[in-house]
Parts: sequence; C-alpha cells; structure tokens
Amino acid sequence: MRKIILALIIVMAAASFAVADHIYLRDGRTIHGTLLGFINGRFVVRVEPRYTTLPSATTDSNIARQRADEGEIQYFRPDEVERIEIEGRSLDEARFETRTVPVTLESNWIDSGIDLQRNQRVRVTASGTILAGRSRITPDGLRRTDPTAPLPQAPEGELIAAIGDDRNSPVFELGSSKEFTSDRAGRLYLTANRGSYTDARGSFSVQILYAARNPNAVDNPIDSPRRRPGIRSRTPSVDIGGAEVTINVPGTSRGTDTGLDVRAGDPIYFTASGVITAGPRVGQVGPEGATSTGFGSVVNSRPVPSAGVGALIAYIRMSNGQLSSPYLIGSQLSATVPADGRLILLVNDDNYSDNSGSFTVRIRY
Repeated sequence: MRKIILALIIVMAAASFAVADHIYLRDGRTIHGTLLGFINGRFVVRVEPRYTTLPSATTDSNIARQRADEGEIQYFRPDEVERIEIEGRSLDEARFETRTVPVTLESNWIDSGIDLQRNQRVRVTASGTILAGRSRITPDGLRRTDPTAPLPQAPEGELIAAIGDDRNSPVFELGSSKEFTSDRAGRLYLTANRGSYTDARGSFSVQILYAARNPNAVDNPIDSPRRRPGIRSRTPSVDIGGAEVTINVPGTSRGTDTGLDVRAGDPIYFTASGVITAGPRVGQVGPEGATSTGFGSVVNSRPVPSAGVGALIAYIRMSNGQLSSPYLIGSQLSATVPADGRLILLVNDDNYSDNSGSFTVRIRY
C-alpha cells in the first residue's frame, strides 16, 4: 500500500506549483513549503523555515546542512519521504521543465527560448554579476534608478522580463528570485534594467523553472523546438508611430511645454539640433552642452548637475503638480518615459538671463 501511495505522490508532484504543502520525512522532520515538482528522480521543494520542524539537536552533518539551507530550494529522494500532504493540487496541470539562460546586457533583449501560455506558472532564480562602468550589478540591481531604462522607477540593472516581442507588452521586475503567472501567451525575454549597454560585460545566470505546456491549450504558441530565435530590441525604432511634434526650445527656457501627455514605460525618441549661447563665460553650445563647465562646475546648481551647461534636458510634470527628476536629452535619445504626465523641455543652466539662440527638437512618441 505504501508503494502505491508513493507512486501516486510522484505523479501528483509532477503536476504544478502548490501552496501550503507538507512533506513528512522519515527522520522525523516536517517540511512546510511549496512542492515545485518531481525532477530527475527527486522531489523539489522550496522550504519555508518558519513552518519547518527539526530535531532540537543533531550530530548528523546532512541534517545540519539542510537546516542551514532552509528557505532555499531543496531536493529529497523518495526513500527520504514518509508521506506528502498536498493542498490545492490539480492532476490536470503540467509537469515542470528547467532551463538556464545567460543574460548579458546588449542592444537586444535575451531570448530565453521559452514560449509561455496564458496563466502558466514560472519561477526564476538568478545569480552572477554584470560589470557596467565602475558598477558591479547583481540581479537585484543598484540602489539607484536610471530614467532611460526600460523600467525607469525600478533599480538600475535589475533583472527584468517581458512576454512577447510586441513593444506594448508590459515589462516587469524579476530580481534574484521571483514567481509569476504569465498574463499572456508569448516568448519570454530577459534583460538588465539599464539604458546604456555599450560599457557592459559579464552576465547573469538565470534558472527558469516552468510548467511544461499543455498541448490542448487554446492559446498555445508554435511548438518551442520549431521556433526560430526571437528578437526584441531594447531601443525603439525611428518609425514608432504615434504622435510626432517639432518643438522650438529657446536658450532662455526654464520649461517649454511640448503639449505631449506621456505615459510611464512608453518608448519615445528625440533628435535635437541648433546652437544657443549659454552666457558669455560658456559661449555657444549644441544640445549636448558645454564640455567644460568652468565656474558653473563649482557652484553647480543646474537642474542636471552631471550634464554640461546649456544641454537640452527634460522632466515630466505629473498630474499632482510634482516634477520628475530632470534628465539629459542631448542631441539624440531613445528612451522610455519615466513617469505619467506632461513632457517639458528646457536648457540645463542656472542663469538664463544672458542666454540666446534656440534648439529645434523633433519628438516621436
């Protein structure tokens, strides 16, 4: 009878993610967590330490090691398991597959090679480091944001994902560990949440545990083995459709209304030309601003201190009247909108009274 029960457990363990599962081990421990599946002859369990019972003292190095590993994914052989109690289990759901994907930071998103169905459960764990400039970026990102990143409000460099190559499909955070249910059918793409990629090297190692596809699903994509590698660009193409406006930004501008109400996460493309005079000390500059800021670099009360005097910059005026952090536009920028609100352009200076000239800015949104 025990063999029959264990055989049923093995079948059920290959079914799907579950919550509040109890795994009773032969050594007297009770593991409370999530039974992820039965892979390579072992039960895969994500342990919740606060619900796990352990002997008060032990000299068994294996048990001590397992106690130290609580909260992580653990593997148990069938002969270690006395019984398993499963809540909310459905035998109609699929088995699990795993894939490890190296994620570098480059011009395109990284194709995971995994086609998801709507409502498919996925668990991601990531490790490794990407070096960008002087920063060492982990999958959880840095303690700062990047207004030109795909998710401007999320940590810079954080591991992020999108389902499908449609530019309007939502981008969401993953970090070093995340479980999610896909809200649509499509290929899973991964990247690091950073606008610039030319100075990046290294990669994240991303392990993806996902329910195998149900061949009877209505929105089942083309079979994965037959799919060609997908491409999802990190930069919007020039012809992105939507609104297109040309704005004149005077050198004296502390804020020129573009007339565009924009939405966070939407792609936007700028090109700027022209020359302004940013005061007698700086002289004539283009949209990138002065390369040498002179006295202004000491006082440095410009809206974007890291950008040159006279550079073209922008901010978003939100519906509550607050302003987003200003950011550099320069002569050309492909980016995503950092916040909901009205797009405002201006010149990066702290004294506008002696400026002259103007920039011509073309915006495609």
